[in-house]
Amino acid sequence: MTTAAFADLPLDQVRTLLAVVDEGTFDAAAAALHVTPSAVSQRVKALEQRTGRVLLLRTKPVRPTESGAVLVRLARQVARLERDAYAELGLSGAAGEPTRVSVAVNADSLATWFLGALTRVPQEPQLCFELRREDEDHTAALLREGVVMAAVTSSPDPVPGCTVRALGRMRYLPCAGPGFAARHLDGPLRQVLVGAPVVVFDRRDDFQDGFVRRLGEAGASAARHYVPTSEGFVEAVAAGLGWGMVPEPQADPLLRSGRLVGFAPDLAVDVPLYWQQWKLDSPALATVADAVVTAAAEALRR
Repeated sequence: MTTAAFADLPLDQVRTLLAVVDEGTFDAAAAALHVTPSAVSQRVKALEQRTGRVLLLRTKPVRPTESGAVLVRLARQVARLERDAYAELGLSGAAGEPTRVSVAVNADSLATWFLGALTRVPQEPQLCFELRREDEDHTAALLREGVVMAAVTSSPDPVPGCTVRALGRMRYLPCAGPGFAARHLDGPLRQVLVGAPVVVFDRRDDFQDGFVRRLGEAGASAARHYVPTSEGFVEAVAAGLGWGMVPEPQADPLLRSGRLVGFAPDLAVDVPLYWQQWKLDSPALATVADAVVTAAAEALRR
């Protein structure tokens, strides 16, 4: 959709669409906007007629269509620019409301280097962060839907309306507890791994299976432990529940202490990470981006 087309879209209708998506229902959006549910419905219908597209799936909760997601992203960007303008005019400080920055970040980055990056952000003007934890292969979807302003992602391909900067590579080491390795990993690696219990993050986690496929085996372990936190995942591997691919920053101290052993150090896997953000002239977003890129340069492999 072109800039000229955006100029033809009434902002009250676009904001109403955003309210419906955020609140989940037309009634809740009406309460948030202090208008009647009928007015909300009329605005959304008028916007759909103006664009010639269905913008919402009338489910519970309401969900945007692909076209609706484009306008939701527009509405969030307009709101961001408005808040930045108020801050530059000295208006937001009077209200005492900090600038909110929403970011999608993968669990391993969140557990290792990302929070340290946020501590580098200057305290003035005051910012508050809304972090959405999501796998690095899926964080771009939250950007595309307009749910977040920026994301740590594994994709170098920019989401429409976004810029991309390379952050570095997170290295993952195949590890196990020493007792587990003695019981389950004595033999040709490509054979023993298929039958050995494994720790995975969640049901979308294909990382460990991908490692086995690299060895030339297509099978997957029947004994799978699902541990959906980065810290819990590492602890489960160290405790001997199964083997797993452990981020290097978390693995190193445990390898030195003997709680973990690496069983294929020459087969470490590097995952490239990128910073994607809305293509906006937003001082708050630029400040966060600079801090993230600087911290990543120190924490990740180049």
